Amino acid sequence: MKLDSFGDWRRTHYSVDVKPEMDGLEVTLFGWVQEIRDLGGIRFIILQDREGTIQITIPRKKVANEVLSKSDILQKRYSIGVKGTVKKTEVTPRGVEVIPKEIKIFGTAAPQLPIDITGKTPASLETRLDARALDLCQDKNIAVFKIQHAAVEAIRDFLFEKGFVEVHTPRIIASATEGGAALFPVDYFGRKAFLAQSPQLYKEQLVMSLEKVFEVGPFFRAEESHTRFHTSEFVSIDIEQAFADAEDVMQLLERLMQHVCKVVNEKCGKELALLKHKIEVPTVPFKRLTYDEVLKELERESVNVPWGEDIPTPALRTLGKIHPHFYFITDWPTHSKAFYIKPRDDKPEICEGFDLMWRWLELVSGGTRIADKELLIKRLKEKGLNPEAFKFHLQAFDFGMPPHAGWAIGLERLTMMLTGKRNIREVTLYPRDKFRVTP
Repeated sequence: MKLDSFGDWRRTHYSVDVKPEMDGLEVTLFGWVQEIRDLGGIRFIILQDREGTIQITIPRKKVANEVLSKSDILQKRYSIGVKGTVKKTEVTPRGVEVIPKEIKIFGTAAPQLPIDITGKTPASLETRLDARALDLCQDKNIAVFKIQHAAVEAIRDFLFEKGFVEVHTPRIIASATEGGAALFPVDYFGRKAFLAQSPQLYKEQLVMSLEKVFEVGPFFRAEESHTRFHTSEFVSIDIEQAFADAEDVMQLLERLMQHVCKVVNEKCGKELALLKHKIEVPTVPFKRLTYDEVLKELERESVNVPWGEDIPTPALRTLGKIHPHFYFITDWPTHSKAFYIKPRDDKPEICEGFDLMWRWLELVSGGTRIADKELLIKRLKEKGLNPEAFKFHLQAFDFGMPPHAGWAIGLERLTMMLTGKRNIREVTLYPRDKFRVTP
């Protein structure tokens, strides 16, 4: 089949912009065929674009023969253009349809698609991910990523307004950012390098010049975990601030979360309704619970976590039932947190690290950083790390490192909270995990 030339056609409206009060006006629409219904004397094409759908109505006796012949060969997911007249009607849900004067076919699709694009026939997540480009065309998936976009835009606007500078740190590094073996090796011109786990060390160095920095970008962790809440490649939203401590950046974080929830509610009402999800705008300050308080709460629920250990997922689920909203866990055991988190001056076995939780899910981790070189070397050794591997980072502490603090938000986990999705792969465009590196 010979495809039509795009030519001088240009979109005049998205589907959502076509209103009943435009009755009689000519519009040019672009999109994809979502459904076709043929009733003999009349044919209905549901045209989908990124903003929604609109009905294209083709009465056989009232349209040109060329329009009829084009509509005869249309199939689901054909990419088309429609030039036609808006008609007010009582028949469609939105009270409007378009009667085509001309149809152009720009792209065809296979007769048998791997998934039902309307979502009426459900498919397993693995089947959907195998055909991810098509799966992302479903209305509910478009809604998820429009919400994610609104959240990132809100975060950027908030941080810009607070005087933060956006930065871009390296993704290819010479040694572990945070220690451990969860690194993806890279052959870097015959030398061994790694994909970055986080921008932590770079953003700490950048507070010496730019003072308040943030980054939105992908990072990589070769963890064996294969759960509904972990992927090997993820987007992290990091901030670091000079002349600040954990409490300063916690206050910044809770106001940011409040702002994001408010903006997404305001901008994404249609998308949230489609997902049947409600976002409650939180009040600040958020509840602050110490690690010791959390362990006591869990003990009252007959869940015992030995002091000093990380809190396992089953225990966190219990905690989430007690606290079904946002809350901080503070005053963690020093040895349970990364080497760069500052121990408390008055009680070194406890550190100035924190996690922001939403129900039982950890969304953010952060804290006051160590600004003293000798203490940092000591903590590296305690963690079984070789200070020599961090010599370029340690060198920065000879140049006037200020007190500083920061945090990192997992964008995909934040999106889970904002959309109600329960698997991180559903809020990742093309997820990468232990078993999936395609498509």
